[in-house]
Formats: sequence, structure tokens, C-alpha cells
Amino acid sequence: MKKRLFALLAASALLLAGCSTLLERDLSQVDPHNTAPTTEGDPSILRADSYQELVNALIYLVGAGAESGTIRLYTDAEDVETFLSDACLEVVQEDPLGAYCVEYIKYSVDPVLTYFQAQVQITYRRTREQVSSIVQATGVTAIRSELESALSSFASERVLRISYFEGDEAVIQDLARQAYYATPASALGMPQVSVSIYPDSGRQRIVEILLDYPLELSELEERQESLDWELERLAQRLSNQTDPPGPLDAASALLREGSWDPQGGSAPYDLFDTGAADSEGLSLAFSALCQRLGLSCRVAQGERQGEPHLWNVVQTGEGWRHLDLTAEEPALYTDQQLLELGYIWEEDALPLCS
Repeated sequence: MKKRLFALLAASALLLAGCSTLLERDLSQVDPHNTAPTTEGDPSILRADSYQELVNALIYLVGAGAESGTIRLYTDAEDVETFLSDACLEVVQEDPLGAYCVEYIKYSVDPVLTYFQAQVQITYRRTREQVSSIVQATGVTAIRSELESALSSFASERVLRISYFEGDEAVIQDLARQAYYATPASALGMPQVSVSIYPDSGRQRIVEILLDYPLELSELEERQESLDWELERLAQRLSNQTDPPGPLDAASALLREGSWDPQGGSAPYDLFDTGAADSEGLSLAFSALCQRLGLSCRVAQGERQGEPHLWNVVQTGEGWRHLDLTAEEPALYTDQQLLELGYIWEEDALPLCS
């Protein structure tokens, strides 16, 4: 009796183990979802059983950079022309990638027994290299980061695929200006920024940003190298004299290299090259030097006595403070002190200097 009971328990255990193994296998299996299913036996031919699947098939072809494709459409005869016409138009006008890179889509269709076979021809207005260079970006911080990278290397173009972006060209223009001030060691003249957004609305959009610099690339790289050398020389001197150098030490050292001139150049390079710069050039030069010294510093935009003006905000042991190198005697100021001197700025754009 005991032997029979043991055998029965052992058999039950094996069955349970087998069931467990089957269950684990089922749970771990992942079936990839293909938005543009191919027909059986021929991966070059796509299948669509509905209008949305037809749209997905066209998007699939565009994403692959295909110039032609075959789609078998299983639908009623009266729907075929409408489906194809509307789907091509939707991909070209409403899909972000299609709106950005496709000029037009042509098709021809023939009935074949139980389906209609459509031959699709796609004409592009962007190269494959341009499409492959598209960068995913979510939120304004990511957009500005990509712009900073572009400006640092004097790139002429950035194309971003942005999720949940409801802004317009003006927002991108403002982010480009912020990115320019955040990369002062490469700020050798604000480029002209052209922005195109595809499509006009939607949860996902492609933003094309073209950057036209005031100087040739070779000249920009030469000036960047010269500016880098000057900043390193100055930083080394400061570090040898004061350890660690503070914002006022950096300001004094920079002003020994050149002075403020309202008619001077607006790039940090101009201060070292000609010995003078306007408020933008001076504040950018100071910000670049602070970055080299490891000091937290930002360029501030606003007005002084009703005139457009730029200065800096720096982090000190007492908190953030304003510092204007165009003043007769540069000093550190709180927000209230600077307001009393006739400065105004957008409060949200700068750290609180309390």
C-alpha cells in the first residue's frame, strides 16, 4: 500500500513539475508585434486588412527608407481607392516622419482573386543620412541639451523627434538662445536659427533646426582654439595666485585683459582679440572663464536703466549673486540691490539671489 501511495505521489509530482514548466514557458514567450505584417512566404510584400494597417504599412516603408513597396489589401472593392488615397495623404501630411521627409507617394492597384495588390512609389525630399540623424528628445531640457551640443561643434543642422511638444518656432528660437549662452566657450556669434516643425500639431513631431553662422567653419574653429588657449592661460594664472579663485578674482583677472565698450564685439573672442567687448561679449567671456575654473555661473539678460543689457549671476558661499563686469567697480548684489540700481529681468529666468 505504501509503495502504491509513493508511486502515486511521485507521478503527481512529475505532472505538476511538467505543468509548471509549461506555464513558465508560456509566460516567458514574447511574440513581437508587427505593425506592417508581411504575407506568408514573401517578406517583401506587406499585408493590410484595414485602413489603419494600410497606414502602418506605408509608415513602415517610409521608416525603412524604401522607394517602392508592395501591399496586399484585403478589403471591399469600393474601399480600395479611398483607402489608398487617404492613407497616402495621411502619411505625407500627418505622420511626423512622412511630413518631414516624403515629397509624395504614388500608387497603382490591381485586383488579384481575394485581395487587391498595390504598388507604391515613394519620392523623398530628405536623404537617408538626414533621416538616420534624427534624435529622440522629450521635453525642453532635452531640446536645449541637443542645441548646446550642436552649437559647441558648430553643427549646421539638428533634427529632433519630440514627444508631447505643443510649442512653436518661437519656443525653439528661445531655447537656441539659451543654449548659446550656456556654451560660452563656443559663442563666437549667434547663428541665424531657422525652425520647421512637422506636422503642425500632434503628440509626436519632428523639429528641423538649421543654424547659419556668421563665420565660415574654418574661422570658427580657429577662433575657438585661440579662445580656448586664452581661457586656459588665464585659469592657470588664477589658480597659481589664489586657491581656489572666486568670482571676484576671476572678474578682476578678466578685466585686466580688456574692458567694456558699448560698441565692442559681442563674442568672448573679441575681448581677447581687440581688448574690448560689449556687455554680451564681456558676460560670455566671464561665464567661459568661470566654467574653466569650476565656478557656477550663468549669463543674465535684461535691461539696465531702460536699455538692453547682459551681466552674470554666480554662485557664492552666501548663495547666488549678480555680478556686472561693465560696472565701474564690479561687486556682488542681491536681487533687491540690483533692482534698486535700475536693472530689470524675468525672474523665472535666473536663480533667486536673496
